[in-house]
Amino acid sequence: MAASAPISKTIYIGPFAHSTSLTTLEIQPLGAIGVDETGTIRFVERNLHGGPDELIASFKASKSAWADAKLVCIKSTTTGFFFPGFIDTHVHAPQHPNTGLFGKTTLLDWLQKYTFPAESSFSDPSVASRVYQNFVSRTLSHGTTTAAYFATIHVPATNTLADICLQRGQRALVGRVCMDSEVSPEYYRDESAEASYQASKASIEYIRSLDPGGVIVQPIITPRFAPSCTSACLSAMGRLAQESNTRVQTHISENKGEIDLVASLFPDQKSYAHVYHAHQLLGPKTILAHCVHLSGMERRLVLESGCKISHCPASNTAITSGCAPIRLLLDEGHTVGLGTDVSGGFSPSILENVRQAVWVSRHLAMQVDSDAVKLSTEEALYLATCGGAAVVGLEDKLGGFEVGKEWDAQMILLGNVGEEGCQDGNFGEGPVDVFGWESWADRVEKWVYAGDDRNTVAVWVRGRLVHRTGRYPGYEETS
Repeated sequence: MAASAPISKTIYIGPFAHSTSLTTLEIQPLGAIGVDETGTIRFVERNLHGGPDELIASFKASKSAWADAKLVCIKSTTTGFFFPGFIDTHVHAPQHPNTGLFGKTTLLDWLQKYTFPAESSFSDPSVASRVYQNFVSRTLSHGTTTAAYFATIHVPATNTLADICLQRGQRALVGRVCMDSEVSPEYYRDESAEASYQASKASIEYIRSLDPGGVIVQPIITPRFAPSCTSACLSAMGRLAQESNTRVQTHISENKGEIDLVASLFPDQKSYAHVYHAHQLLGPKTILAHCVHLSGMERRLVLESGCKISHCPASNTAITSGCAPIRLLLDEGHTVGLGTDVSGGFSPSILENVRQAVWVSRHLAMQVDSDAVKLSTEEALYLATCGGAAVVGLEDKLGGFEVGKEWDAQMILLGNVGEEGCQDGNFGEGPVDVFGWESWADRVEKWVYAGDDRNTVAVWVRGRLVHRTGRYPGYEETS
């Protein structure tokens, strides 16, 4: 579904839920949200009563400026609701074909066995187009309205990813991966630091020519991680970030073997974080993925630099990297969002990583014998929306349903179990069953811990419909 159609002034009627703070999830059993032609929320009505027809008549009478607005009404106000779009703060788009493949590997041998061979194939433009078209569709179907993408070293393939995101209407930070050291295989690395600089600059210029205002697609400088880059390459990327005023994304302290490798490659630096600091890569526009094993000194440096953190719980478990101490990072004041880290992560779903974030915090609680490190459902949902928005620098526009923010949203539909239950095995609305006795908090929690993309029936970005399932649309549109 392309996102080229003009945006209509629209009123969305139905239940909605969103985070208003780290620990508070507002759930409205029936509300209305008005979105103008720019995709911006102009009013939010709460605590409404009555049926759709009654509400529509009331809005047309009381809001003359919205009399000609399109109306999107959720059919079932007991099993359907609006929720903000998810924000994936760390994902490797070219690794999509390898999703679910990690076997018995840990990080460094996983890269050699699975990742580098797959990414090197993107020198073929047809491979890039096929994989990226599929993956953007897949992430949209899971309610991901914004993604920070790692691409490959290939400029044409990276530009293709930006083209597809813009065409489909998914907000994206798209980065050409930089890697020139001997840690990377000879068949898949930049020829030199200068070549890496020039290729990254070319991709930045192309992406900005596509979307000069960065409304939907932005470039992001992407040194893969310190071991894959020479000091000259890291310096070149730090210089390019300053010259072009571009965001930066990379990995840090994901795996203990990786940390030891960094120490051996950069013996003059006090820590992994200091490697990036020395090359001018830490700052308010930097996203650091993983942060599983940061020392106290590193955490202070990251916080003082204003860097943002992407927590990738499914990947950290799959590759046996460890349990990131997210409660500690939040208590210290770090800005944290969630990342799928496909294909280290086994799912392109941020919802899956919401529950994995909760599970990882509980495993950590058992390790340290303290419930204080646990994350609540509300906190994990905040990381998936508001936290992610802050990580990618869009907290003023995204994350919730407040006046002035933009309509990046998904419509969720849960299964309504009739009096006789399902006897034919046709669970059309997905894996979540609602029996009627549940409170709204119960229904949302059921979705969090049992839901999947089958429950996401429609997705909007900046007011444009970018995904809709044709099986159970679950809503009505009225012109």
